[in-house]
Amino acid sequence: MKKLMNKVQEKMMRVGIVTRNVMTSTSGEGFVDSAVKILISVVIGALLLAGLYKLFGDTILPTLTQRIKDMFNFAG
Repeated sequence: MKKLMNKVQEKMMRVGIVTRNVMTSTSGEGFVDSAVKILISVVIGALLLAGLYKLFGDTILPTLTQRIKDMFNFAG
């Protein structure tokens, strides 16, 4: 009976050590870190897209369409 108790106690010690090592391990990346990174990249991408849309809508496209009209309305 004493051998059985020693085996059970040894097994419980091993399980406890493994559990403690897993719980105190700081390797890996947390879910919150990943979520923050994804959120930041989405916000930066949306700002970049909005800036490009504003630039093309106000600056580039009107001059481009005017140049194309001038090119086809050549009276020479």
